[in-house]
Amino acid sequence: MDQLNQWDWDTGRREMTNISDWEERYSKALDPVVSPDGEKIAAVVQTDEGVFSVCENGEAWETGFDKVWSLCYGPDNRLMGLVSDTGSWTVAVDGTAWEDTYDFVWNPLVSSDGQHIAVMAQQATRHLMVQDAVAWESDFGQATEATMSTDGLKTAAVVQTVAAKEGDIFEWQKGCYSVAVNGIPWDQNFVNVYEPTFSPDGSRVAATVRTSLYESTIVVDGKPWEKRYPCVWHPRFSPKTGAVTAPVKTPEGWTLAENGFPLWNRCFTQVWHHRYSPDGNRIAAIVAPKFGRWTVALDGQPWSTDFSDLVDDLVFSPNGNRVACVAKNKGKYTIVVDGAPWPGHYDMAWRPVFSPDGKTVSAKVKKNGRYTIAVNGRPVAKELEAVWNPVFSPNGDKLLVRGLQSGSGTQYIRQVISLIA
Repeated sequence: MDQLNQWDWDTGRREMTNISDWEERYSKALDPVVSPDGEKIAAVVQTDEGVFSVCENGEAWETGFDKVWSLCYGPDNRLMGLVSDTGSWTVAVDGTAWEDTYDFVWNPLVSSDGQHIAVMAQQATRHLMVQDAVAWESDFGQATEATMSTDGLKTAAVVQTVAAKEGDIFEWQKGCYSVAVNGIPWDQNFVNVYEPTFSPDGSRVAATVRTSLYESTIVVDGKPWEKRYPCVWHPRFSPKTGAVTAPVKTPEGWTLAENGFPLWNRCFTQVWHHRYSPDGNRIAAIVAPKFGRWTVALDGQPWSTDFSDLVDDLVFSPNGNRVACVAKNKGKYTIVVDGAPWPGHYDMAWRPVFSPDGKTVSAKVKKNGRYTIAVNGRPVAKELEAVWNPVFSPNGDKLLVRGLQSGSGTQYIRQVISLIA
């Protein structure tokens, strides 16, 4: 919120730069990205034969690279990308590359304030993580599913701790995988490990594991739940109590379990992607009340409205009183808030965004090949060639729209719209 207060919230429309000019100066300009505050737009550009760089607001980084990919802005509006120089990979932030290089890097992670960056890295045949240019002291035969604590001070990944030949099925079934936190693996190994997740304060880690070919459970800080299930999904920590919850499959169907015990008093055909309200008082999840129908359950009670194709991008309002999601029914997308679909239907809709007070919902939508921003089901911005997700002002009375419009070239525009009638 402090960062939002520092942005320019004066209402009006600004044409920031014509990115068609970049295409004339460089042989390639690929997949532009924009800063959260809307003040900057950047793209990977080819400056010479076999040489790539990044152009930001019309100015290219001084350094060229063999390759640049995964270009993105952090929450603090810094621009970062994964770069290769003569085949060695590292991270570049605002044009300055980390000193140490690796055979390959991937999966960049950024802390909630943008101050910390981590990547997966490969050196020779070993995998590890690198956080703020400092590598883990330990490396592993494999490392996947990297994650970072919210404050960016810790990292974790699924790691292979036991070397086993590809055909040695008996050794694999004993368990060769664990979770490493800041490079230190748990003592116990498992057949498979998925979805390591930090607690909100970063002090604990939970993960989904297979204890055998046929049984799964949740492990918290290396200690498994006593209960085993045929299948379990992504665990989460309660922001209020610190308890760990996860969707689990039982003989009666899918439900939500807490610390290994049933939490909801009913089952569904499927339960997944559960979320806590910010205060931890409520839990919402995507559920299938019956085969082929999808909806949201709030504290175990499903909405009366369901959908044929999918429900995704579930979010709570900041005050925890409301829930919204994307739904697809009979091939058309819409936004659903507290069980009520918006009247409009779209070719595509993206993750909804609540205003700080939770009263207003906005989303990026696409219809007939054009993009716009809708608020409470009605378009509030001109149709554009592309748009990025909307951002509410700290008071919720204004909306930041970032997009591309065609005309005399392709202009990147930044617009602040007042939502007060």
